[in-house]
Amino acid sequence: MDAESLVIRPSRDEDLRAITAIYGYHVLHGVASFEEIPPELAEMAQRRRQIVEHGLPYLVAERRGLVLGYCYASVYRTRSAYRFTLEDSIYIDAAEVGRGIGRALLSAVIERSAKLGYRQMVAVIGGSDQWPSIRLHERLGFTQTGLLPAVGFKFGGWIDTLLMQRGLGPSATSLPLEASPSMRGDEHA
Repeated sequence: MDAESLVIRPSRDEDLRAITAIYGYHVLHGVASFEEIPPELAEMAQRRRQIVEHGLPYLVAERRGLVLGYCYASVYRTRSAYRFTLEDSIYIDAAEVGRGIGRALLSAVIERSAKLGYRQMVAVIGGSDQWPSIRLHERLGFTQTGLLPAVGFKFGGWIDTLLMQRGLGPSATSLPLEASPSMRGDEHA
């Protein structure tokens, strides 16, 4: 990968067509998503809007004006006690997998999430045999914390979910500061 030409930046509305296409491919051809029908552009726009309105990072990797992948952090769960924990999601254009784009994106999301005051990040990986995603997360400090066997059914077979986790910032070594509006915990689950 030519690191000089890769730009990691906040996503914009005009990126939504590329984001939708990348995600749609993974829905139809992989188990990273447990969706089976790719969402329409309007649905993807709404999902992105909810994350951005929470003040959370939603980033794209771009080279020469083309979006090659995207990564974001979302609220792990909406109950108030989870307010310092985020979940990451990352999708790379199928033709660009294995070129360091995922590492660049996820590293940036981790860094930005820590600066926002969050303390834990969880990865929910569809398929316990998805070694590229597992290794990416391990390289960035995630450890395996659980396995949910056969919780998904897609492509005619049962799929596990692997849970991985890493601390952010001071992690659990000190009490948190409640600075971010998304940490207020006013949502209900």
